[in-house]
Amino acid sequence: MAGDDIQAAGPAGASPGGAEQAERTVEQTLTRLRAIDLKSAPPPQPEAPLTLEDLYRTHRMRLVRLALLLVDEPATAEDVVQEAFTGLHRNWGGLRDSAAAVGYLRTAVVNGSRSVLRRRKTAREYTPPHAVNARSAESLAMLTAEHQSVVRALSQLPPRQREVLVLRYYGNLTEAEIAEAAGISKGTVKSTASRALEALQKIMNTP
Repeated sequence: MAGDDIQAAGPAGASPGGAEQAERTVEQTLTRLRAIDLKSAPPPQPEAPLTLEDLYRTHRMRLVRLALLLVDEPATAEDVVQEAFTGLHRNWGGLRDSAAAVGYLRTAVVNGSRSVLRRRKTAREYTPPHAVNARSAESLAMLTAEHQSVVRALSQLPPRQREVLVLRYYGNLTEAEIAEAAGISKGTVKSTASRALEALQKIMNTP
């Protein structure tokens, strides 16, 4: 399992087996997607003072994939990540190290994705894209049909539930890191993950 601090203990009355099956399915899918993306990441550079360019080169594509899993549209995901790096540039002097910089970027991507989804909800003319066509990232095309169906099911979850699962199984974050990136408590991370897995299982079981 990708981590051992989020347990698939579904809500009262729910089927534990269903939530556990959903957890395994999501973990396999997003871990596979993460592995594909890591293979295409640039090789580590020799030890040197970290620069904004280093962070952009090393983390940009994974952040775009993260945003894509949250907002569904490649162009919008690119915009969210670009804005995150713009904010990082403005706050560069106040960051203590590379870990803080990456944490800032993750939080900015989550917040930017939330803003996009809020705008969509209030825009009458907005029509959600078809998930398969909207996700043009080449790494998704390398997933099996079964894994692609899991990604489509994720897109039907409420935004916070989707955030928690994507950050956990694609971002490979701990409960504490998810709580920091999403601006919620660790307890909320755990309860949201349980509800998300149960909801995902129902979506995938719907004909």
